[in-house]
Formats: sequence, structure tokens, C-alpha cells
Amino acid sequence: MCKTKLFILLVVFILFYVQFCTSNDTISLNKSLKDGDLLVSSGKLFALGFFSPGNNSNNRYVGIWYYNIPELTVVWVANRENPVNDTYGVLSIDPTGNLVILNRNTKIFSWKFNISSAQLLDSGNFVFFHDTKKEVVVWQSFDYPTNTILPDMKFGNDKKTGLNRSLTSWKSVNDPGSGEYVYKIEINGLVPQVFLYKNSNRIWRTGPWTGLGWSGVPGMRPGFIFSSKYVDNESEVSVTFTMKDSVISRLVLNESGMMSILNWQEGVNKWVQFWSAPEDSCDDYVHCGKFSTCNLYHLGEFECKCLVGYEPRENRSWYLRDGSQGCLRLKDENVCRNDEVFAKLSNVKVPDTYNARLNMSIGLQECEKLCLRNCSCSAYASANVSIGGIGCITWYGDLIDTREFTDGGQDLYIRVSASTLAQFSKNNSGYNMKRTIAIMTIFIAAILIALSFACCLVIRKRKRDKEDQFTSLNTLTKNLASYENSSRGNEMDGSEQVDVLIFDLSTIISSTDDFSDANKLGEGGFGSVYKGQLSNGQEIAVKRLSKNSGQGVEEFKNEVTLIARVQHRNLVRLLGCCVQRGEKMLIYEYLSNKGLDSFIFDKTKGSLLDWRKRFEIIVGIARGLSYLHHDSRVRIIHRDLKASNVLLDASMHPKISDFGTARIFGGDQIEANTNRVVGTYGYMSPEYAMEGHFSVKSDVFSFGVLLLEIITGRKNTTHNQDHSLNLVGNVWNSWNDDKAIDVVDPLLGDLYESSEVLRCIQIGLLCVQSYANERPMMSQVVFMLCNDTKLSNPGQPGFVYKSRNSSSLPYSSSASIGNSVNDISITAQHAR
Repeated sequence: MCKTKLFILLVVFILFYVQFCTSNDTISLNKSLKDGDLLVSSGKLFALGFFSPGNNSNNRYVGIWYYNIPELTVVWVANRENPVNDTYGVLSIDPTGNLVILNRNTKIFSWKFNISSAQLLDSGNFVFFHDTKKEVVVWQSFDYPTNTILPDMKFGNDKKTGLNRSLTSWKSVNDPGSGEYVYKIEINGLVPQVFLYKNSNRIWRTGPWTGLGWSGVPGMRPGFIFSSKYVDNESEVSVTFTMKDSVISRLVLNESGMMSILNWQEGVNKWVQFWSAPEDSCDDYVHCGKFSTCNLYHLGEFECKCLVGYEPRENRSWYLRDGSQGCLRLKDENVCRNDEVFAKLSNVKVPDTYNARLNMSIGLQECEKLCLRNCSCSAYASANVSIGGIGCITWYGDLIDTREFTDGGQDLYIRVSASTLAQFSKNNSGYNMKRTIAIMTIFIAAILIALSFACCLVIRKRKRDKEDQFTSLNTLTKNLASYENSSRGNEMDGSEQVDVLIFDLSTIISSTDDFSDANKLGEGGFGSVYKGQLSNGQEIAVKRLSKNSGQGVEEFKNEVTLIARVQHRNLVRLLGCCVQRGEKMLIYEYLSNKGLDSFIFDKTKGSLLDWRKRFEIIVGIARGLSYLHHDSRVRIIHRDLKASNVLLDASMHPKISDFGTARIFGGDQIEANTNRVVGTYGYMSPEYAMEGHFSVKSDVFSFGVLLLEIITGRKNTTHNQDHSLNLVGNVWNSWNDDKAIDVVDPLLGDLYESSEVLRCIQIGLLCVQSYANERPMMSQVVFMLCNDTKLSNPGQPGFVYKSRNSSSLPYSSSASIGNSVNDISITAQHAR
């Protein structure tokens, strides 16, 4: 009897041990994983189980994510192309040793290996073992990444097996299936480099490894947030990164084709972007064509520049700021055993290495001699810039996709004739400057005489027809700078010329199909906007001002002047203008998603903007406005920032537009007064509406209103008849009642981090405070949005209302105003 009881107790103990004391990070033959169960790594860093991405509750995927991070962050997906369509999925090892995903006993996906167990490691790697001792690894998830690279994960090629560890983006935040972007190392020559593809087209290149980092990633230097190990031998080409500190970090290829390094910040419980690429037009693959370099840091100049010894292939395209045709050797330039030398180009991403050769046994001096011995050699560089520089890369044939940095990159040596280099050096050092000035003076004088003659003909014609408010195209382009000088009280010297492309009316008519209704994008008080397509395939947006437009001659000049001076990823790009036969038109880059107002105030389209995308839009607008206030060559006050003046590109990146009412400040000026108030009801600051006093802080007020509109999905001008509460008032009262979270747009559901939203609301209220000196600068706003800093308590906001006895002020949120400052009243709502 006692033996029987003892046996029963032993069986119970064994069952208890198997159930509760064995590791829960492993799947074995007698242990499966059902939907709802988790494998958790031994250090509780990662979890593996079934999940549904984003708002997609219909499909279930097996994935790996961070276990202790509250925001579901998936780093690997097993069945990205084969989802389970209900919650009856099971992950198990079948009797033949295959790991399979089943749904109601139907096989969805399988790994056909003879395995005994699979274990989730603390590195985030899911490893298959052939033996029970876990000594023989037959497969691991690190060899088959999806869209994420984790620390200590190899990225690159196994030369022996042909395995290519590359990244492929998700289709969307709701679909982890293979998207259109791929990030991979290529060995298309002797020098490996990494490419980012969109479908089959290259869109960005890192350049080769320099010993310190990738040639085209200047921030990747000693002191970078992580250290990298690069291996290039007969077995493999790979890169592995290791975090220097205990920061949780990952490298992600997102759905819009952006490579980003994201760090988890414990204090604010969110992912913060540390680095991203591609960032600007110079990152676009072969943006400037052959034998040229791209440099965005020469403000006001065309970013494309021919290499020393080369000239534009097509001068007209170059003049029109289209460098895609590239450059070719100067005429009569002989660089084949004719006393040629090398011009040094510093801090560059070296050209594409598809036609380059590598020799690691020689140094830089021997590399120069090697290149000189072959007339086909067009350039050379060090293969490894560390330890004084070792190895040699030589290029044969075309040099493409070169760009310059202010720091980082490496030195590149371009083959050029000695005479050309000497002439180039003399020109750069100021030699023969008087002769150059004389030639330019004669050239400019000849152009001015010709243009003056043309202007006379145009003026006479337009006087006869009485069609145009302008005297000529020449008058517009010549007087933009002087207009800028006179209308701003000599704040600038007026000597700077504005480089604006003038489009012919026939070109615009052809591109818009004669302004057909099918191409009309929208209509406002200024006129209409049309979509067009130029003969080269480029899509454009044409802003056609009506003759009765509220935006008149002065505003038109102002917009051309200002927007041609600024360049930022969050500002709309002006391509040119057209002033002909009574028409005044502005030609912009085409942005497919139109205005921000068409999303946030629309109950259907608003659901397409989740909180993460709205936050990115807020930060983008803040960065664009901060650039206008602090970082551009001239300080610019927009004066009409609102939802409809923020356009969204195909990737939903925001771009500030409509500079018709903007003003330039010179020197250290940050404020001014006007008797003509222009702007939009609901967005104007109190001091501007009442006193005509505008400054960078009046733009901050408008940004605060816009930020609150993005969070709530409501217009600020939606209020009660007694003017007691508009949006700002409603948010202010809710904030003081500790119910601010109640104002969040219902379309967001519960898919947001409350602390982050509340922080944004607080920043918005700081921006709309009654007194301008209490509002933060836009540079401070960007810092507060991107960093977990302590925020001050907001003071009471100011509210601008239409006077009851004024019939001249429009009452709708979409109308702009340009009236006397006496037509408006201001009230301040106090906290309860």
C-alpha cells in the first residue's frame, strides 16, 4: 500500500516538474505552443507567440517581440506570407521532426528539418537543434531576418552557402508580408556595399566599408552609439553591430523605405529615432549623374557639381537644376600618359564600386602609381582609412553616385590633367579674379541689354492688350530682391538674386490638359490648383491665381521670393512660376496626399492616421517651422500656418506650403508691427490680431493650435454661439479638470501611449499661451517633442474672436483675413 502511494506521489512530482519546472523558452516533441501561449527567453527579454499586427485582427502570425516593452514591437515574423485566419493556430514539432504551424490540423507553414527542439534565446534568436543536448544547430531566425536587425545579428552574405541575410520591409503596419523595399549587401564587384531597393530600382547606397564605417554614412564614426564588426573573407561578407551601453536598440527598414536606428527610452516609454536614411536628395542613387558630386551644404547653389576636369553633358538641363544627365570630360582633356595628376576631393561618399578593383597589399602612394599605369583608371582611394590608411580601390570607367559631406566620408583622388588642376587651383585661390569679374560683367551687361530690349517689347504688347499686372518676366525676376528690400525696411541688402525657373504658359497648358476639370486638385479664394505632368514625366502642382484673387501681386512676389530661398524636407519645393498673358501661376512639386486638413477633419480618411503617424507629422511640421525661424539663411515668419497649408507627400511626410503672407526678418530681428493683419481665423495669436504685432512667437501660437487639431481631429473654429468654447478652450478646461485624454480623436481608439499624447497636449497649450514671451521657441518645441524633458505648466491661453459689429471678418475656418486690427477682440479664459 505504501509503495503504491509512493509511486503515485512520484508520478505527480514528475508531471509537476515537467509542467512547471522545465524551461518555457523551448518547444520540444511533447510540448506545443497554442495561440495565446508564449515562449519567453530565459532572461525575459524576448517573447515568441501568435500576434495580430496593427488594426488587422483577422490574421494571426507567429512572431518574436520584446517581452518587457509595453509597446508591441515585432522584430521577426515566421509566416509573413501565410497568416492564420483565426485564433486556433498551433506551433509544434511533428513526429518527423518538422516544426509546423497548424490551423485546425491543417498545415499553414513548416520548416522541414529533423529537429528535436527549438529554443528562443535572450538575443532574440529562435534556434532549431538536431540533438537533445542542443549542440547541433540546424537553423536559426537570425539567418532569415524580416525587417529588423538586432544587436549581434549578422547582416550580409555567406559565400559558401549563398545565404543572403537581407531585410525586406512590411507591406504596411497592418500587413507584415514582404513589401517593396529591400536592404542588402551586394558583391557586384570586388568591393562590397549595401543598397536599398524599391522593387528592382536602387534608391540609396551606403558606399564601401572604410574600416571605420560605411563611406556614405558620415555619422558612423568612432563614438557612434554602437560598434560594428565588418568581415570580408573567403567565407562571408557581413556586418554585426554591438551596443556600447545597455540601450535597447534595433535597426529597422520601415514600410515607406526608411532605414532607422531606434532606441528605447525607459523614461518616456517610447522608441526614439537616433539615425535614419535616406534623408535628402543627395542620398538618391545617381541623383547627379556620371562624373559629378552632390553637395547640399553650399546654400543657394545647385547641389550637383561636375568633378574637376569635367563639364555638364547638357548645359540646359544643368541650368534648369537637373543634374541627371551628369558630366563628361572637358574637350581636349588628355589624361592618358600626358603628365596627368590627381585632384583630391575630401569628405565624400566614394563612387559606386561596381567597376572598381581592390588591392589590399599596397598603400596609398602605390595606389596612385597603379592608377597612373592604366589610362582607364579614373580615380583611386584608400580601402581602409583606419591605421593611417591601407589597401587600394581603383575605379575604371564611369564615376557615379558621389556625394560630399561637411564631415565624415573619405578622400577620393580624381584623375585630371596637370593644366586643368593648375587652372582650377588658381581660380579657387582668387588668381585671375579681375579677369573673371570683367568677363562676368560684360556677360551680365549683354544679358541685361538683351532682356531690357525684350522687356520693352513685352511692355508695349501688354499695354496694348491690357492683360497683365506685371511689366515683364524680367521685371519680376530683377525686382524680387529690391522688392524684398523696400518692403522690409532695408532689413537685407537686396543684392541676393532669387533663382526661379520661369515656365512658358504653353508648357503649363499642355501639362494640365488645358486646365481640365479632371486635373483640378482644389479651389480656394486665391484660385485653383491643378495637377500636371511635364514632358519628362515629372508630376507638378500648378497654383493658378484668379484675377480677383485674395493673393495679389505683392503676395505673389512674396511667395516666389521666400520659397525660392529655403530648402528643407518639411517645406514644399517651388519649381518655378509662370507670368504670361494675364496669368500668375506658381509651380510646385506634386504631393499626392494633398492637405493635412483633408485627413484630420475627415471621419473616414482620419482613421488612416494612427497616433504614430500623427506624431511624426507633428514633429515634421515643428522641424520645418524651426528651420524657418532659426536655421535658414533668413529668418522667416509664415503668418498663416494652418492644416490646409500643410501638404502630405506619398509617405505622409508633412511639408509646409503657402508663403504668400510670410515675412523676412534680417539680422537678429525677431518681431515687427503691421497695420495690415493677414492670416486665418482660429490660428492667429492675440497680439497679432489685436495690435498687428507679429513675431516668431505668433507662428508658435499657430503651431500650438494645429498640434491640438491633429490630436483631437477637430477644427479650432468649431465653437458655441456664445463664443464660450472653441477647441483651445475645450482642451484648456479638460486639462485643468485632469481629463485632457478625453479630447483625443476617437478615431485613434486606444492605440496610443497616453503619456505621450498628454505630453503633446501640454506642449500645445504651452504654445497657445496668451503672452508671447511665455511661449517656447520652435527650436525648444522640437527638443521637447523629441526628448523626455520636464515641461512647465501652461498658463491660460488667449482666444481671438470676431467682433459682433464687424461684418468684414470671415467667420469660417477656411477663410483668410486681411483687415484693420480694430475689427477683432480678444478674451482670455481663466482656469476653473
